Amino acid sequence: MEQQNKRDTLDTRKMLHELWQSKRIFLISLPVAFVLACIYTFSLPREYTTTTTMAPESSNGSQASTLSSIASTMGFNMQDMNGEDAISPLLYPDLMDDNGFVARMFKFRVQSSDNKVDTTYLAYLQKFQKHAWWQSFFGGIHRALSKKEPPAPRKKGFDPYDLTKDQDGIVQAIRAHIEFAVDKKTGVISVTVSDQDPLICKTLADSVRNQLQTYITEYRTSKSRRDVAYYRKLAAQAKKTYEHARQVYGQYSDANTDVILESYKSKTEDLENDMQIKFNAYSQLQNQLNAAEAKLQERIPVFTIVQGAAVPVKPDKPKRMRFVAMVLFLVFLADTAYILRNDILG
Repeated sequence: MEQQNKRDTLDTRKMLHELWQSKRIFLISLPVAFVLACIYTFSLPREYTTTTTMAPESSNGSQASTLSSIASTMGFNMQDMNGEDAISPLLYPDLMDDNGFVARMFKFRVQSSDNKVDTTYLAYLQKFQKHAWWQSFFGGIHRALSKKEPPAPRKKGFDPYDLTKDQDGIVQAIRAHIEFAVDKKTGVISVTVSDQDPLICKTLADSVRNQLQTYITEYRTSKSRRDVAYYRKLAAQAKKTYEHARQVYGQYSDANTDVILESYKSKTEDLENDMQIKFNAYSQLQNQLNAAEAKLQERIPVFTIVQGAAVPVKPDKPKRMRFVAMVLFLVFLADTAYILRNDILG
């Protein structure tokens, strides 16, 4: 046992001696790695990140809420199982996969913190994004060497599901900077946005949250809004029919006020009954319209802003010092493995 410990000590001393004898490798590789890592990480544009969260209202009663609370501790969401919505809140993050939903963000107004940029989000991504020097360099070479293709015929209108190559690149860039998440237990929806400007980052988070609220409201009230439009149309037609019947009855009654013949009286009664039937139909449809409007109002969700988007103070990435330290550590390990390769393999 003592011989084994002595041999291990000698081996450790031998390896340290070999490392010391090869210190020139460290003195060359580590400074070079440090410089290259600094050039790389300091060339990357800095990005800021902010998050905003909201919670849609829950229409369940107290008993259902209690059951939901118990189920949430086990990872289940009773609201999704018992709700009328076909789209579960857990599917909201998948909205970023829809080109139509992402394309609505093109028109967002953004303004930079230095007031030098005040334009749409689409124009901002096209003209005001910073890139690493090598991306600009090789991108310029690619554009210079690529064959200029004749411009495609201009389409009538904008179709988010038939994008050009440049438009698809912008859509992908938006997806990379915006993320949705839903807490399975609490149902809280979070929107996380990253951007190169802190004020634009905050503005985008608010705009995306508002767009998501609008989408959820439109979806949850779509059937109720169709019902309201349907009953409003029927009520308008019934009112027009009733007013026409009332006009006919009034004109006939005025024209035959002094007539005592039974045939005229029967005709008057028939017109009055017809007018009353049409009034009853109009009144019933009007009541149904009022009920549909009340149901629509009930279906409109109310959102509670749990956490508002704040203007970030410090950039979130790249982690420059961490990256440089990681590169130096990896180079040190590689140098050590190269110097001690015979001892390691032997």
